Amino acid sequence: MKALRRSVTSASSSSSPPSAGSASSSWIQLRSVLFVVANSSPASSCSSLDRGRLKSPWSRRKRKHALSPQQWRSLFTPDGRLRDGGVKLLKKVRSAGIHPCIRQEVWPFLLGVYDLKSSKEERDEIRTQNRKKYERLRRRCRHLIRQSDDSITKHLTGELIQESPCPSSEEVESARESLSSDDASPDNGLLDDPSNSLLEGDDCTSTRITNADSSVLSSESSDTDSSEDEVMDGSISFGGREDDPETDLRQNPSPSEAEAQSTGHSVEDFASWRRIIRLDAIRANPEWISYSPSQATVSDIRARRSAVAVGLKDYDHLEASRIFHAARLVAILEAYALYDPEIGYCQGMSDLLSPIVSVVSEDHEAFWCFVGFMKKARHNFRLDEVGIRRQLNIVSKIIKSKDAQLYRHLEKLQAEDCFFVYRMVVVLFRRELTFEQTTCLWEVMWADQAAIRAGIGKSAWSRIRQRAPPTDDLLLYAIAASVLQRRKLIIQRYNSMDEILRECNSMAGQLDVWKLLDDAHNLVVTLHDKIETSFR
Repeated sequence: MKALRRSVTSASSSSSPPSAGSASSSWIQLRSVLFVVANSSPASSCSSLDRGRLKSPWSRRKRKHALSPQQWRSLFTPDGRLRDGGVKLLKKVRSAGIHPCIRQEVWPFLLGVYDLKSSKEERDEIRTQNRKKYERLRRRCRHLIRQSDDSITKHLTGELIQESPCPSSEEVESARESLSSDDASPDNGLLDDPSNSLLEGDDCTSTRITNADSSVLSSESSDTDSSEDEVMDGSISFGGREDDPETDLRQNPSPSEAEAQSTGHSVEDFASWRRIIRLDAIRANPEWISYSPSQATVSDIRARRSAVAVGLKDYDHLEASRIFHAARLVAILEAYALYDPEIGYCQGMSDLLSPIVSVVSEDHEAFWCFVGFMKKARHNFRLDEVGIRRQLNIVSKIIKSKDAQLYRHLEKLQAEDCFFVYRMVVVLFRRELTFEQTTCLWEVMWADQAAIRAGIGKSAWSRIRQRAPPTDDLLLYAIAASVLQRRKLIIQRYNSMDEILRECNSMAGQLDVWKLLDDAHNLVVTLHDKIETSFR
């Protein structure tokens, strides 16, 4: 792995946005190189003579049509419950995907926002509660921005006092009023321009958040299944008066909140996350536009108003649709940074959120879909790399079990740890697939995860050809399949880790997502039990 870090770093001179937290320089360099992506959108064709093909029985079956609006409506009972606990829904999504016009309705079920057995009345209640929770997080974001402004004001006021040993009380008060003029209006939390404070946040003396303040930096999230379930069923309350962000998040901290308090996150941390979020949001790939007509036609006035509301800067070169998209990314990612302060914000998270924002029109609904998505994906962004290492280890074991010759060649090149697929793991193929291909892959992956959450075992899939059981690690089987499809090229032509890394980074536009899923399911059929056993 150290050899790869050195080779990757020396092979690229590209620069990347600064990362949050106290990551080592090697981590930052590695992420910046592996996240390099071409400006052009990838094509959906597959055209290489050296792309090996796995002999997958799945690929011989006739491709079914995606879940249609008519089929979607037929799955519900009169009281708004999914028939048979959602089994038919998951089977259909797993085998054919979802029609684009109903994704906004289906995704909350797949991502655990709504239980598969919930009624319409129950979902309406959850939706109302989730909206309130999101609004409270956004109010807290605005409060922290004002707190950051106050910190800078005190810092600058102190400098003025040092420069003038004997100022009059009127002069001090005048300076204070001048420096804090942006906070004069009680409504300025939404419309003020925070760039002056946050862009210079690292140079000021910020105050640490007290226990009362840091309770909001705690999310309701936690690594334990029990706390995650509480979040998704809407049972966690912020407490206090609804219109008071301080009272809302000050009382009865959850275990995850106590953990967040112990990590000592500060206003400066939030300012750092926010600065990077704004940079990444501006650079978001515009490929999504054609898949979201309503957002693509947003007015320039509305787009710029949204940008001002979240303190977005340097967007004059963007079209209105991209400005609006970037502003939504900023608002949701800031809220998530408070919801899950252990992760905060890291480069790559905007790639995962962008498709969700494009499909889901309401910010609060997009936020909770993202929370459901990040329950598993959040481990990709831990600075200790534990989650990444585990996943790379699974990919390595799949390749070793399926193709001993290829694995021996990787060992010869000291690449058996499969670190060359790092980027695929972190952003779940987002950089290698088109927007439509990405959503198809994710939907199938989410269907597997939803089946596991609902306790649906192998028997429920008995009518699906090959009987591939649902797995939490379908993405990793797909990644292994993409490498196995290139086995001949890797074995015959590549003699260094750098060459394999370049091949993986050049996969954009060269993957057939349904062929990839067919081969991944074939690997699940033959290797799932063996791989699962090896990690127990």
